[in-house]
Amino acid sequence: MREDRTLDRSTHARTHSPRPSAEERVAAELDEVRPGLGAPYAAALGGARAAVLTRLWRALAFEPLPWVERRESGPDHLVVFTTGGGRLEGPPPDPYATDEGVTELRLDGRAHRRADRLIEALGVPHGAAFAAELDHSTASLALSRAGQPREEPDDAPRTGWQWEQRVVDGHPYHPNCRSRPGFSVAEQLAYAPEHRPLVELATVAVDTDECLSTGVWPDRLRDGNHILIPVHPWQAEHVLKGPGVGRPGGPGITAHPLMALRTLAPAGGGAHVKTALSTRLTSSVRDISVASIETAAVLSDFAQVLCERLDGRLHVTRTLGAVTAHSPDLAAVLREPPEAYAGPGESVVPVAALAGTTTVRSAPWRARFARLVLSVCLEALDLGVALEAHGQNLLVVLSPAGAPVRLVYRDLGDIRLSPARLARHGLPVPAAAGRQLTDDVTALRRKVFGSAVAGALAATAGSGRALGEDLAQVDSLPPTADSEALARGPLPVKALTLMRLSPGVSGDQWAELPHPIAGSGSRATGQGPRA
Repeated sequence: MREDRTLDRSTHARTHSPRPSAEERVAAELDEVRPGLGAPYAAALGGARAAVLTRLWRALAFEPLPWVERRESGPDHLVVFTTGGGRLEGPPPDPYATDEGVTELRLDGRAHRRADRLIEALGVPHGAAFAAELDHSTASLALSRAGQPREEPDDAPRTGWQWEQRVVDGHPYHPNCRSRPGFSVAEQLAYAPEHRPLVELATVAVDTDECLSTGVWPDRLRDGNHILIPVHPWQAEHVLKGPGVGRPGGPGITAHPLMALRTLAPAGGGAHVKTALSTRLTSSVRDISVASIETAAVLSDFAQVLCERLDGRLHVTRTLGAVTAHSPDLAAVLREPPEAYAGPGESVVPVAALAGTTTVRSAPWRARFARLVLSVCLEALDLGVALEAHGQNLLVVLSPAGAPVRLVYRDLGDIRLSPARLARHGLPVPAAAGRQLTDDVTALRRKVFGSAVAGALAATAGSGRALGEDLAQVDSLPPTADSEALARGPLPVKALTLMRLSPGVSGDQWAELPHPIAGSGSRATGQGPRA
């Protein structure tokens, strides 16, 4: 309908609600729970606003937003024209950049330095809820930065969880990089990995007959005829209330939160614990579906078969045990730690933690890393497995000298499997969830290209120019139709802002970015968006 595509220009003149912003609410809460962070938080707000605004400008420049009529590029600017007659101007965006170069955008001549206020002023459909998320993302990002200890960028962490907790800013391209609705300041400080807390996981005892479990659930998490399900404290406080959720179990687990926040590494070592966390973090609600528990062991076994085909260049962390009380709100997964695949003197580093280190500023290092990632992901794709190899799921094993030698992948929930390709290569088709099975070539390539290339490699490179140089150095890739498609471009990426502004649309939506080797990585397309 036309009204869904037309902007409400009257919002330009309206005054803002007297309700305090998230920035103000966080400041007030800090006064109560951690007054010593008040000044660092205030100092971090400017950079956090620029970080979120930069991510939003990327979306406005490249995503197929229905209310963008056209885009016009100049040598030093981009203008976005809206269907409601608006004119939004900013610097020429690099879709692969990870810096914070956008500090101001001008809508009809008026300067905007806050992403949430800009969305309000644009008056886009469903914009009010998205503006609130952007406000919260900015405030939480400033809080995350305010609490960081003084350290040199290349003070190498000694453990895997220390590497995980170095990722302070969250998703490198999502405006909701730090949006944590439902979390108070005290809860962010107590549970978020970048604040480096220890988290006490409780356990809930559920009768064995009332649970679905796969793999091997350990004896230490059993109590007679009951299974003890680890529960995140936020989940226990806000979701698991009232009758019918079992009873408190035995001793809990003291653990370090990892990059995903709901997955934790026990302080005493051992399997990582993935917990249900029924709130929206960045884009998705982080519960654990019953279907994922049903297929956890089958997919884990299948992944080991895949790894055998890739000659030791890829390892997939095994799912050791998974259990659910037939509810996505009360479930847990025990997963092999990535460090299990490190040899003497080697380290295992999440790709998201590589950005900004001295190592990856070396063009030869990045080229070798790109060759490793692309060869593994493209060969797996040809075999019939599309990995969502973004910076959180993908880890790299570094030699004692810091060279990338192998990859480790974790969390099989969002992979895609092609029954036709698997059969062609003599591989079994596992009993996966229906959404994970597809022979659609576009869907398979989007999964890989959007995560591994426009995600992991792009964020490691830090700019379109550097990414283009890295890709140009890659040779000896498998000569498949997929690798040819990757070379031609453009590159698909999830349209993250469009998805947040489309609450009635299920599933992923996509944008196309100019291929960095084509020399257009720093310019938006001149035509309007592609549906």
